[in-house]
Amino acid sequence: MLRSKPARRLRPARNMGGDRTMPGGRVVLLCLAPAGGAPVVTVPAARAVAGRGLEGDRYFLGTGTWLGWPDVQLTLIEEEVVAAVAQALGRPLHPADLRRNVVTRGVRLAGLIGRRFRLGAVWVEGVRPCDPCGYLEGRVAPGLKAALAGRGGLRARILTTGWICTGDPVVAAGPEDDPGPLPAA
Repeated sequence: MLRSKPARRLRPARNMGGDRTMPGGRVVLLCLAPAGGAPVVTVPAARAVAGRGLEGDRYFLGTGTWLGWPDVQLTLIEEEVVAAVAQALGRPLHPADLRRNVVTRGVRLAGLIGRRFRLGAVWVEGVRPCDPCGYLEGRVAPGLKAALAGRGGLRARILTTGWICTGDPVVAAGPEDDPGPLPAA
């Protein structure tokens, strides 16, 4: 009997639990900004739209500063990094100050580049690091760019439409979890 070869095998993120839920991996904060430079608003839940972004956010609305980049649909950062950067800067820092859409806890985001994973029920794919910029440093504090170097977070593409809520688990994809073909960039 001939078997057809799968079109694309997913590279699962490191399995850290029987159900691939990353141990303690959770969404702890969701942030939206309606325009580039606009104040960030934290929300308990946000609707993610495949190929677009989070409803109400600058990139979904086409008012962000990084328009035209197909992977600027969702940005993530680790809560642990925010705490380390605050300590390095010697000042309080709220996760929303870093203007990323999703703040996670218990997840090494750098390990998700090139991999699919879920935030609650929404499938996303890690695309590349979300390097800090001079604009962000100017808004927050001198030295921020250096303190965030190599750990500024992750840029991701949204693969399926649905709701992301604070408290949602972060779950790595396994080969059997293919959410289907990627939307056109």
